[in-house]
Amino acid sequence: MKLNFIVSNQTNPYWNVAVENYFVSQPDQGNIVLYLWKNHRTVVIGQNQNPFSECNIEALNNDGGYVMRRTTGGGAVYHDDGNINFSFIAPYNLYDQTLQFEVIRRALLSFGIECQLSGRNDILCQGRKFSGNAFSKGRHQRLHHGTILIRGNLDDLQRYLKPKPAKLHKHGVSSVSSRVVNLSELAPIDSSNIIPALHDAFENVYGQEATTIDFHDIMKESQVIELYNHFSSPDWIYGHWSSFVANKKGQFDWGEVEISISVDESKDIITDVEIATDALDTSITEKIRNILVNSSTSQPPVIDKMSENSKAIEDIISLIF
Repeated sequence: MKLNFIVSNQTNPYWNVAVENYFVSQPDQGNIVLYLWKNHRTVVIGQNQNPFSECNIEALNNDGGYVMRRTTGGGAVYHDDGNINFSFIAPYNLYDQTLQFEVIRRALLSFGIECQLSGRNDILCQGRKFSGNAFSKGRHQRLHHGTILIRGNLDDLQRYLKPKPAKLHKHGVSSVSSRVVNLSELAPIDSSNIIPALHDAFENVYGQEATTIDFHDIMKESQVIELYNHFSSPDWIYGHWSSFVANKKGQFDWGEVEISISVDESKDIITDVEIATDALDTSITEKIRNILVNSSTSQPPVIDKMSENSKAIEDIISLIF
């Protein structure tokens, strides 16, 4: 096992996500990567989310910001220069979320900050969120990435994100900013001193020295340039979502969902299904499509209750029938 430590010198989100996905696509060489990066004024949405439902796109564009669609599930988050973001990339046999979260916990503990895991993918301090996390599986590598809110502009967060009323009601709060906290409010921490703290915690948790890799050299890789072009393309970011109209909406313990259904009434069958969701499992949309397309509109399909994500699938189908 070897440790690799990388710090981005870019704030353009498309370069940062391109480098992240470059490492995720690499064959297993026994390396655990901790990659740190910062985005300028960016709303990051989950792979299956509708950007027009999650983000005030007009305001963001007018202010010179970015919308970035990632390859993992989960909900929309806001990044700015007051955020530092982390990615753990490791082969399947070395991937360990307990150790990865311990790196974050130990780095913050060096500033006297105690934190706890909460819910599906959040890290809290004093009951308020400073980190959202998401996960995915590649062919050879697994990815765990998340945010660390240090000195973010919470007014901009409210300006650019569109929180769902149902989600706010569920948490018993009246705004997004009341549920989050800047760590700089709690300790003398900034985006410069957190980097060496994360580096040291990475080495301490895994018990060996890390090799630092130059970010500029990685940017020159042809595969990284191709990935940059992909993630910055309007087709990947917006796709068909500008014309998406939800027929049904639901909020569940595992996440929220919006569904658009096309029906051939003459044949009494569902012909197409589009789903926007912040579910952590990105494969759930394809599973729903496979179940519903060409099924009857009058008879709900039978769900295998022993299958993976059966509860979420059952919840989604309950919105339709």
